[in-house]
Amino acid sequence: MTALQITSMKQFMHQLLISDAFEPFLLEEAVIGGASTFTIDGHVNREFYGSDDSVEILYDLRPWSELKGLCFDLIKGKHTPLFFRFVFHLMPEKAQALLEKENCDIDPSQVKALVLNVRYDGSKAVLTTGTAFHTFLLSKEPDVIWDRALKKYLNGKGILWEEIQ
Repeated sequence: MTALQITSMKQFMHQLLISDAFEPFLLEEAVIGGASTFTIDGHVNREFYGSDDSVEILYDLRPWSELKGLCFDLIKGKHTPLFFRFVFHLMPEKAQALLEKENCDIDPSQVKALVLNVRYDGSKAVLTTGTAFHTFLLSKEPDVIWDRALKKYLNGKGILWEEIQ
């Protein structure tokens, strides 16, 4: 697990809410506090679709690309939000490919999710990584791989950060 503080909020918010920088992620949860607090549960309600075979549901969570417009509408405006937090999961096929590419010492199928928490407290944003497993594992290698990959990814997208010790 690593914690990274964003050093350019305006640039980060553009990357988060307007650009495609966070398209490789699924949204588990969003909580946005302003005049009211809005909570978005990113889990798919499969029963909503019934037996409509024309709808292909690939994940248990909604892709960020489908919900970022709604989040943008809740955040934009004259007043800065009091707070927000997002819980993202790297898309499963991307997580598996990353772990395989880095020759991880555990089977990628044992990793439930590579998680990214984004938390804004009214003045600063902090990104925190995490790894969820299907069962208890002693290995920390997936965490190390995910931390390193996220830093590289943020750098590649021009998102400025500094590590919090």
